[in-house]
Amino acid sequence: MFVLGNFFAALARIVEIALTIYTWIIVIRAVLSWVNPDPYNPIVRLLYRVTEPVMAPVRRWIPWRGLGIDLSPIVILLAIVFLQSFLVPSLMQFAYSLR
Repeated sequence: MFVLGNFFAALARIVEIALTIYTWIIVIRAVLSWVNPDPYNPIVRLLYRVTEPVMAPVRRWIPWRGLGIDLSPIVILLAIVFLQSFLVPSLMQFAYSLR
């Protein structure tokens, strides 16, 4: 059981790191949208490929599409904060209960 507890503790840490990295990717994409970057730049293309599968459904779900401002990064960042505050501690607590 000790090994399983360590596994879930490591999984919780990996999820936390992945969510933090994705947070920064969303923030960078939002900042880049203000400066109109070159769409053929490989870094810009990577950012769009990584974020668009999450941002597009959120954009369709948000009822404020006519405002002219994209609020999907804010919604996604709030969801990430929720996952970091709920999922990661829950995984850690589960891991400690297995030890």
